[in-house]
Amino acid sequence: MKQTQLLKGVLEGCVLAIIADHEIYGYELIQGLREAGFDSIVSGTLYPLLAKLEKHGDLQSRLKVSPDGPNRKYYSLTDQGSQSLVAFNHQWFQLKDQVDHILARRQLP
Repeated sequence: MKQTQLLKGVLEGCVLAIIADHEIYGYELIQGLREAGFDSIVSGTLYPLLAKLEKHGDLQSRLKVSPDGPNRKYYSLTDQGSQSLVAFNHQWFQLKDQVDHILARRQLP
């Protein structure tokens, strides 16, 4: 199974977790994901997700002047986004525990 298939299901929660730390713009968010080991993340994957999260009320954005060119769109969590992150966190650790339980029963080479 490709990592991209697994990532598709958890990327939203990872994005919310990174944005929870501080207001961030898209390219900086891509870099943060890559630094965490998600090398396959590209802008074509991230920006539609950011738009979806903003449309659903988990994120808010504002334009800020950039010293390096055009204005940048910075994202931050809304109260709803914080609640979504708590829910994701709970669901993730529950799923992780279930998968760990199944994998622990097998002796892998």
